[in-house]
Amino acid sequence: MAELLGRRERKKAATHRAIADAALELFSQRGYDAVGVREVAEAADVSTATLFKHFPGKEALVFDDDVDDEAALVAAVHDRPAGYGIVAALREHLRAALGPVPADDVRRRRFLALLESSAALRDYSRRRWLRHEEALTTAIVEECAGRVHPTTCAALAHFVLETRGMLAGESHPVEVLDRRMVLLERGWTAHVPARSGL
Repeated sequence: MAELLGRRERKKAATHRAIADAALELFSQRGYDAVGVREVAEAADVSTATLFKHFPGKEALVFDDDVDDEAALVAAVHDRPAGYGIVAALREHLRAALGPVPADDVRRRRFLALLESSAALRDYSRRRWLRHEEALTTAIVEECAGRVHPTTCAALAHFVLETRGMLAGESHPVEVLDRRMVLLERGWTAHVPARSGL
């Protein structure tokens, strides 16, 4: 039984990847707006119904599952080095994501080019990113353990996510991120106990 379930999961993952790859290929060749969902299904050799079992809509075809993004944000807060502040840890996490893409990572380069080419995809990406607010708030509240009011923790989570969401189109995103995070850090430290490591 376990072997059968394992085979099903592998097949499901392979189908998911085939659809995503077909979508990226078609969107990169012809542009996001010029390609229909039915064409993607045909290119991946699946039915439209199967495509929608894996992806809720056309925009989602471009993006991998965002569970990993959320887990990484939460880990940036919980697993930061001792004495390292929450804002500093989140800044470093966001900076790492903005680093240069390796030359051999063709898929990532194509994805970023496609994202820049479509206002609809940029908007979807931003909305998708902001869905992590509740999980990030919870992580910050847990780390503060009652030493900072939960509404302040929620505000920090919101503004950190918004800060990254506002970087689209910036020619020097790391510099802009750093300037904005300095503002957040100053506001945050006004609300945290001295020498708390928060």
